Amino acid sequence: MLSRVADSLYWMTRYLERAANTATIVGVHFNLELEQPRDSGRGRWERIFRALHQDAAGVDTLSTDAAVHRLCFDQSNRGSIVSSIRMARDNARQVREQISSEMWENLNRIYHDVRHVDLSDFASSGPDDFLNSIKDGARMFRGVTDSTMNHGEGWQFIALGQFLERGVNLAALVDQHFLHFPATSVRPGSGFDSSDYLEWIGLLKCATAFEAYCKVYTASIVPERVAEFLLLNETFPHSLRFAADRIETALKAVSDLSPSRRANKVLRLAGRLRASLRFAGIEEIFSEGVHRTLTDFVRQCGDIHSGIYQAFITYPIEAALEA
Repeated sequence: MLSRVADSLYWMTRYLERAANTATIVGVHFNLELEQPRDSGRGRWERIFRALHQDAAGVDTLSTDAAVHRLCFDQSNRGSIVSSIRMARDNARQVREQISSEMWENLNRIYHDVRHVDLSDFASSGPDDFLNSIKDGARMFRGVTDSTMNHGEGWQFIALGQFLERGVNLAALVDQHFLHFPATSVRPGSGFDSSDYLEWIGLLKCATAFEAYCKVYTASIVPERVAEFLLLNETFPHSLRFAADRIETALKAVSDLSPSRRANKVLRLAGRLRASLRFAGIEEIFSEGVHRTLTDFVRQCGDIHSGIYQAFITYPIEAALEA
Protein backbone atom coordinates (compact mmCIF):
# COMPACT_ATOMS: atom_id res chain seq x y z
CA MET A 1 0.00 0.00 0.00
CA LEU A 2 1.21 3.50 -0.83
CA SER A 3 2.34 5.36 2.28
CA ARG A 4 0.11 8.37 1.50
CA VAL A 5 -2.94 6.06 1.39
CA ALA A 6 -2.04 4.43 4.69
CA ASP A 7 -1.51 7.87 6.22
CA SER A 8 -4.89 9.20 5.07
CA LEU A 9 -6.81 6.12 6.20
CA TYR A 10 -5.08 6.21 9.57
CA TRP A 11 -5.86 9.90 10.17
CA MET A 12 -9.36 9.73 8.72
CA THR A 13 -10.44 7.42 11.50
CA ARG A 14 -8.37 9.12 14.20
CA TYR A 15 -10.11 12.44 13.54
CA LEU A 16 -13.56 10.84 13.47
CA GLU A 17 -12.87 8.97 16.72
CA ARG A 18 -11.66 12.25 18.24
CA ALA A 19 -14.86 14.05 17.25
CA ALA A 20 -17.04 11.31 18.73
CA ASN A 21 -15.02 11.30 21.96
CA THR A 22 -15.36 15.08 22.31
CA ALA A 23 -19.10 14.90 21.63
CA THR A 24 -19.56 12.23 24.31
CA ILE A 25 -17.57 14.09 26.97
CA VAL A 26 -19.18 17.47 26.27
CA GLY A 27 -22.66 15.92 26.40
CA VAL A 28 -22.07 14.13 29.69
CA HIS A 29 -20.59 17.15 31.45
CA PHE A 30 -23.16 19.55 30.01
CA ASN A 31 -25.86 17.40 31.63
CA LEU A 32 -23.89 17.13 34.88
CA GLU A 33 -23.89 20.91 35.14
CA LEU A 34 -27.68 20.86 34.99
CA GLU A 35 -27.95 18.24 37.74
CA GLN A 36 -25.50 19.72 40.25
CA PRO A 37 -25.21 22.94 42.26
CA ARG A 38 -23.27 25.59 40.38
CA ASP A 39 -20.29 25.57 42.74
CA SER A 40 -19.84 21.79 42.63
CA GLY A 41 -18.57 21.86 39.06
CA ARG A 42 -15.69 24.24 39.70
CA GLY A 43 -12.71 23.26 37.58
CA ARG A 44 -14.80 20.94 35.38
CA TRP A 45 -14.09 22.64 32.05
CA GLU A 46 -10.38 22.87 32.76
CA ARG A 47 -10.41 19.13 33.48
CA ILE A 48 -12.31 18.46 30.26
CA PHE A 49 -9.91 20.52 28.15
CA ARG A 50 -6.94 18.65 29.63
CA ALA A 51 -8.65 15.30 29.04
CA LEU A 52 -9.15 16.31 25.41
CA HIS A 53 -5.46 17.27 24.99
CA GLN A 54 -6.34 20.93 24.54
CA ASP A 55 -4.90 24.13 25.99
CA ALA A 56 -6.63 24.70 29.32
CA ALA A 57 -5.09 28.11 30.05
CA GLY A 58 -7.80 30.54 31.14
CA VAL A 59 -10.59 28.02 30.69
CA ASP A 60 -11.94 28.59 34.21
CA THR A 61 -12.78 32.16 33.23
CA LEU A 62 -14.91 31.04 30.29
CA SER A 63 -18.66 30.71 30.44
CA THR A 64 -20.21 27.35 29.63
CA ASP A 65 -21.27 28.72 26.22
CA ALA A 66 -17.74 29.89 25.43
CA ALA A 67 -16.23 26.56 26.46
CA VAL A 68 -18.76 24.63 24.37
CA HIS A 69 -18.12 26.89 21.38
CA ARG A 70 -14.38 26.28 21.56
CA LEU A 71 -14.78 22.51 21.86
CA CYS A 72 -17.57 22.06 19.34
CA PHE A 73 -17.68 24.82 16.73
CA ASP A 74 -14.46 26.84 16.77
CA GLN A 75 -12.87 26.18 13.37
CA SER A 76 -9.63 27.82 14.50
CA ASN A 77 -9.32 25.11 17.16
CA ARG A 78 -7.93 22.00 15.46
CA GLY A 79 -9.34 19.87 18.26
CA SER A 80 -12.94 21.04 17.96
CA ILE A 81 -15.64 18.68 16.70
CA VAL A 82 -16.24 20.64 13.50
CA SER A 83 -12.50 20.82 12.73
CA SER A 84 -12.05 17.10 13.41
CA ILE A 85 -14.93 16.19 11.10
CA ARG A 86 -13.55 18.45 8.39
CA MET A 87 -10.10 16.88 8.62
CA ALA A 88 -11.56 13.36 8.64
CA ARG A 89 -13.43 14.18 5.44
CA ASP A 90 -10.35 15.79 3.85
CA ASN A 91 -8.37 12.62 4.46
CA ALA A 92 -11.19 10.44 3.13
CA ARG A 93 -11.41 12.57 -0.03
CA GLN A 94 -7.74 11.88 -0.75
CA VAL A 95 -8.35 8.12 -0.76
CA ARG A 96 -11.83 7.84 -2.22
CA GLU A 97 -10.66 5.08 -4.52
CA GLN A 98 -9.61 3.02 -1.48
CA ILE A 99 -12.81 3.30 0.57
CA SER A 100 -16.32 2.25 -0.32
CA SER A 101 -18.86 4.71 -1.72
CA GLU A 102 -21.02 4.05 1.35
CA MET A 103 -18.16 5.14 3.63
CA TRP A 104 -17.67 8.35 1.68
CA GLU A 105 -21.39 9.14 1.60
CA ASN A 106 -21.71 8.56 5.34
CA LEU A 107 -18.76 10.78 6.26
CA ASN A 108 -19.76 13.43 3.74
CA ARG A 109 -23.24 13.51 5.26
CA ILE A 110 -21.82 14.05 8.76
CA TYR A 111 -19.67 16.89 7.44
CA HIS A 112 -22.56 18.71 5.75
CA ASP A 113 -24.79 18.18 8.79
CA VAL A 114 -22.37 20.00 11.09
CA ARG A 115 -20.58 22.55 8.93
CA HIS A 116 -23.26 25.23 9.33
CA VAL A 117 -24.25 24.49 12.92
CA ASP A 118 -23.20 27.07 15.50
CA LEU A 119 -23.75 27.85 19.15
CA SER A 120 -27.10 29.56 18.54
CA ASP A 121 -28.50 26.36 16.97
CA PHE A 122 -27.00 24.38 19.83
CA ALA A 123 -28.71 26.63 22.39
CA SER A 124 -32.11 26.75 20.67
CA SER A 125 -32.54 23.02 20.05
CA GLY A 126 -30.48 21.76 22.99
CA PRO A 127 -27.16 19.93 22.86
CA ASP A 128 -28.46 16.41 22.36
CA ASP A 129 -29.40 16.70 18.68
CA PHE A 130 -26.00 17.96 17.59
CA LEU A 131 -23.90 15.75 19.86
CA ASN A 132 -25.93 12.63 19.14
CA SER A 133 -25.60 13.24 15.41
CA ILE A 134 -21.82 13.13 15.80
CA LYS A 135 -21.80 10.01 17.96
CA ASP A 136 -24.37 8.17 15.85
CA GLY A 137 -22.61 9.18 12.64
CA ALA A 138 -19.27 7.85 13.91
CA ARG A 139 -20.83 4.55 14.98
CA MET A 140 -22.57 4.20 11.64
CA PHE A 141 -19.32 4.92 9.82
CA ARG A 142 -17.58 2.13 11.74
CA GLY A 143 -20.39 -0.28 10.89
CA VAL A 144 -20.42 0.72 7.23
CA THR A 145 -16.64 0.37 7.10
CA ASP A 146 -16.69 -3.13 8.55
CA SER A 147 -19.47 -4.29 6.23
CA THR A 148 -18.47 -2.67 2.92
CA MET A 149 -14.65 -2.54 2.86
CA ASN A 150 -12.24 -5.39 2.25
CA HIS A 151 -10.59 -6.34 5.52
CA GLY A 152 -7.15 -6.00 4.04
CA GLU A 153 -4.24 -3.69 4.65
CA GLY A 154 -6.24 -0.47 4.40
CA TRP A 155 -8.85 -1.71 6.87
CA GLN A 156 -6.08 -2.56 9.32
CA PHE A 157 -4.70 1.01 9.16
CA ILE A 158 -8.21 2.25 9.90
CA ALA A 159 -8.29 -0.03 12.97
CA LEU A 160 -4.88 1.26 14.06
CA GLY A 161 -6.07 4.85 13.93
CA GLN A 162 -9.30 4.09 15.74
CA PHE A 163 -7.82 2.19 18.67
CA LEU A 164 -4.71 4.32 19.12
CA GLU A 165 -6.92 7.41 19.30
CA ARG A 166 -9.42 5.69 21.59
CA GLY A 167 -6.75 4.41 23.95
CA VAL A 168 -4.96 7.76 24.27
CA ASN A 169 -8.26 9.59 24.80
CA LEU A 170 -9.47 7.21 27.49
CA ALA A 171 -6.13 7.27 29.31
CA ALA A 172 -6.20 11.09 29.44
CA LEU A 173 -9.82 11.12 30.61
CA VAL A 174 -9.25 8.63 33.43
CA ASP A 175 -5.99 10.30 34.44
CA GLN A 176 -7.58 13.72 34.82
CA HIS A 177 -10.47 12.24 36.79
CA PHE A 178 -8.26 10.35 39.25
CA LEU A 179 -6.06 13.40 39.72
CA HIS A 180 -9.10 15.48 40.66
CA PHE A 181 -11.08 13.01 42.80
CA PRO A 182 -9.78 10.83 45.63
CA ALA A 183 -9.58 7.11 44.88
CA THR A 184 -11.98 6.05 47.62
CA SER A 185 -15.41 4.47 47.67
CA VAL A 186 -18.09 7.05 46.94
CA ARG A 187 -21.38 5.27 47.50
CA PRO A 188 -24.35 7.51 48.41
CA GLY A 189 -24.89 7.57 52.15
CA SER A 190 -21.28 6.70 52.97
CA GLY A 191 -20.37 10.26 53.94
CA PHE A 192 -19.21 11.39 50.52
CA ASP A 193 -20.70 14.29 48.64
CA SER A 194 -23.40 13.07 46.26
CA SER A 195 -21.97 15.34 43.56
CA ASP A 196 -18.78 13.25 43.63
CA TYR A 197 -20.87 10.14 43.10
CA LEU A 198 -22.39 11.75 40.00
CA GLU A 199 -18.92 12.63 38.76
CA TRP A 200 -17.85 8.98 38.91
CA ILE A 201 -20.98 7.97 37.02
CA GLY A 202 -20.06 10.74 34.57
CA LEU A 203 -16.62 9.20 34.04
CA LEU A 204 -18.19 5.86 33.12
CA LYS A 205 -20.67 7.56 30.79
CA CYS A 206 -17.85 9.51 29.11
CA ALA A 207 -16.33 6.12 28.27
CA THR A 208 -19.78 4.79 27.22
CA ALA A 209 -19.21 2.24 29.97
CA PHE A 210 -21.86 2.81 32.64
CA GLU A 211 -24.25 0.01 31.69
CA ALA A 212 -21.43 -2.39 30.84
CA TYR A 213 -19.79 -1.65 34.21
CA CYS A 214 -23.06 -2.27 36.08
CA LYS A 215 -23.47 -5.65 34.39
CA VAL A 216 -20.08 -6.69 35.81
CA TYR A 217 -19.97 -4.93 39.20
CA THR A 218 -23.60 -3.87 39.81
CA ALA A 219 -24.33 -0.17 40.35
CA SER A 220 -21.93 0.16 43.29
CA ILE A 221 -19.46 2.81 42.16
CA VAL A 222 -16.02 2.05 43.61
CA PRO A 223 -13.00 3.80 42.06
CA GLU A 224 -10.83 0.66 42.15
CA ARG A 225 -13.48 -1.23 40.20
CA VAL A 226 -13.99 1.64 37.79
CA ALA A 227 -10.26 1.71 37.09
CA GLU A 228 -10.11 -2.07 36.75
CA PHE A 229 -12.97 -2.06 34.25
CA LEU A 230 -11.73 0.83 32.12
CA LEU A 231 -8.08 -0.23 32.14
CA LEU A 232 -8.06 -4.02 32.26
CA ASN A 233 -11.34 -5.45 30.98
CA GLU A 234 -10.52 -7.58 27.94
CA THR A 235 -14.00 -7.66 26.37
CA PHE A 236 -15.23 -4.06 26.68
CA PRO A 237 -14.44 -2.21 23.42
CA HIS A 238 -13.53 1.07 25.13
CA SER A 239 -11.07 -0.30 27.68
CA LEU A 240 -7.32 0.25 27.44
CA ARG A 241 -6.63 -3.47 27.28
CA PHE A 242 -9.10 -3.96 24.43
CA ALA A 243 -7.45 -1.09 22.54
CA ALA A 244 -3.97 -2.53 23.12
CA ASP A 245 -5.12 -5.96 21.91
CA ARG A 246 -6.56 -4.50 18.70
CA ILE A 247 -3.49 -2.36 18.04
CA GLU A 248 -1.20 -5.37 18.18
CA THR A 249 -3.61 -7.49 16.11
CA ALA A 250 -3.81 -4.82 13.38
CA LEU A 251 -0.04 -4.38 13.27
CA LYS A 252 0.51 -8.12 12.98
CA ALA A 253 -1.99 -8.24 10.12
CA VAL A 254 -0.29 -5.37 8.28
CA SER A 255 3.10 -7.01 8.76
CA ASP A 256 1.79 -10.35 7.47
CA LEU A 257 0.34 -8.67 4.39
CA SER A 258 3.50 -6.65 3.74
CA PRO A 259 6.44 -8.47 5.39
CA SER A 260 9.23 -6.09 6.28
CA ARG A 261 12.08 -5.91 8.76
CA ARG A 262 11.02 -2.32 9.43
CA ALA A 263 7.90 -3.59 11.18
CA ASN A 264 9.72 -5.62 13.82
CA LYS A 265 10.38 -2.67 16.12
CA VAL A 266 6.82 -1.39 16.17
CA LEU A 267 5.52 -4.94 16.64
CA ARG A 268 7.69 -5.29 19.72
CA LEU A 269 6.36 -1.99 21.05
CA ALA A 270 2.76 -3.11 20.53
CA GLY A 271 3.46 -6.46 22.17
CA ARG A 272 5.00 -4.73 25.18
CA LEU A 273 1.97 -2.44 25.52
CA ARG A 274 -0.42 -5.36 25.36
CA ALA A 275 1.58 -7.40 27.88
CA SER A 276 1.76 -4.48 30.32
CA LEU A 277 -2.05 -4.59 30.63
CA ARG A 278 -2.63 -8.30 30.14
CA PHE A 279 -0.48 -9.24 33.12
CA ALA A 280 -1.26 -6.24 35.33
CA GLY A 281 -3.44 -6.35 38.43
CA ILE A 282 -5.43 -3.43 39.74
CA GLU A 283 -3.71 -3.66 43.14
CA GLU A 284 -0.34 -3.31 41.43
CA ILE A 285 -1.58 -0.33 39.41
CA PHE A 286 -2.83 1.48 42.54
CA SER A 287 0.37 0.64 44.36
CA GLU A 288 2.53 2.14 41.61
CA GLY A 289 0.07 4.97 40.95
CA VAL A 290 -2.76 5.28 38.44
CA HIS A 291 -1.20 8.44 37.01
CA ARG A 292 2.09 6.67 36.34
CA THR A 293 0.35 3.77 34.62
CA LEU A 294 -1.73 6.03 32.39
CA THR A 295 1.08 8.38 31.43
CA ASP A 296 3.20 5.34 30.58
CA PHE A 297 0.36 4.01 28.41
CA VAL A 298 0.15 7.32 26.53
CA ARG A 299 3.93 7.39 26.10
CA GLN A 300 3.92 3.87 24.67
CA CYS A 301 1.11 4.79 22.27
CA GLY A 302 3.21 7.74 21.11
CA ASP A 303 6.12 5.38 20.49
CA ILE A 304 3.86 3.07 18.49
CA HIS A 305 2.57 6.02 16.46
CA SER A 306 6.16 7.02 15.64
CA GLY A 307 6.98 3.40 14.87
CA ILE A 308 4.07 3.13 12.43
CA TYR A 309 5.37 6.17 10.57
CA GLN A 310 8.93 4.89 10.50
CA ALA A 311 7.89 1.43 9.33
CA PHE A 312 5.08 2.15 6.89
CA ILE A 313 4.67 5.83 6.03
CA THR A 314 7.81 8.00 6.15
CA TYR A 315 10.52 5.37 5.78
CA PRO A 316 13.47 6.26 3.49
CA ILE A 317 13.59 4.72 0.01
CA GLU A 318 16.78 2.83 0.96
CA ALA A 319 14.88 0.99 3.68
CA ALA A 320 12.19 0.02 1.20
CA LEU A 321 14.74 -1.43 -1.19
CA GLU A 322 16.31 -3.45 1.61
CA ALA A 323 12.99 -4.83 2.90
